[in-house]
Amino acid sequence: MTTTTTPTLRRGTPWWVPALVLTATVGQLLLATLAPDLPQFSGKAFGARLVAYPLMMLVAPAWWWLATRPGRRAGAEPSPRPTPPWGAFTLVMLPFLIDVTGNTLDLYDTVVWWDDANHFVNWFLLCAGIGLLACGAVRPRWAVVLLVAGLGALLAIGWELGEWYTFIRHGTELGTAYEDTLGDEALGSLGALLAGLVVAATLSRRPPRG
Repeated sequence: MTTTTTPTLRRGTPWWVPALVLTATVGQLLLATLAPDLPQFSGKAFGARLVAYPLMMLVAPAWWWLATRPGRRAGAEPSPRPTPPWGAFTLVMLPFLIDVTGNTLDLYDTVVWWDDANHFVNWFLLCAGIGLLACGAVRPRWAVVLLVAGLGALLAIGWELGEWYTFIRHGTELGTAYEDTLGDEALGSLGALLAGLVVAATLSRRPPRG
């Protein structure tokens, strides 16, 4: 069975790193849900995020676990499951931690460039993790760039639709939502494009399997 991770990430990141990211995210989500009157949490649908964020963070590990189930052939021992790609899982999970931490520290309302930087950096991290997980067998390598960038653009659109539905349409940001949404989608797509270039270069350095 072909694995879809890079040897560097597999060796370099221990299991407790993504576990720590998940725990820190859930802890802050609980704080935001239990203290909704704090201004940095008000009107930002943290009740929904408490459910959605952990589920989205666990999609990549669940997908990998299902995709690498040991095959069973008659008269043969099942093939061993490969080492989990903890580094790629961490990349996928980090954007959720960064987003929640930005709200906890009230950076979205106090640092002018924070939201824009988040959309670029978080989409780079998210799409880099997804690309390392899913694109190991994609050829030619330039197709990896298009695949990762295209997926990132779709995710950016989906994210903005989710934000509009959960809190923008009934919140205080409706007047500036159009311009902000266009900027966020552009920055997310650029972050995904950079991720595609980095993933393609990283996979190109992978030693051939023999």
